[in-house]
Amino acid sequence: MLKKELVNEVSTDLDLSKHDVGSALDIMLATMEEALRNERRIELRGFGSFAVRKRKARSTKNPKTGTIMNIPERKTIHFTMSKSLKEALIKD
Repeated sequence: MLKKELVNEVSTDLDLSKHDVGSALDIMLATMEEALRNERRIELRGFGSFAVRKRKARSTKNPKTGTIMNIPERKTIHFTMSKSLKEALIKD
């Protein structure tokens, strides 16, 4: 589902303008981004949680050239779905 489709569905369900729903979604996403930048965990009960994890630095081989490449440590976002969401997905 695209952001535009999500805005359309929410605006239809709540009988609000698409502009207002789009603005609210943009604010929510910006707030979530800021929290993740500060390495804070985000928990949405009934949906799941987002957390920042660090991946260790490693070296790997480029399959095309065969040269060794060093990949530095980096941060990634990890999503863990809630138990209720997991059960709903299994049920379908």
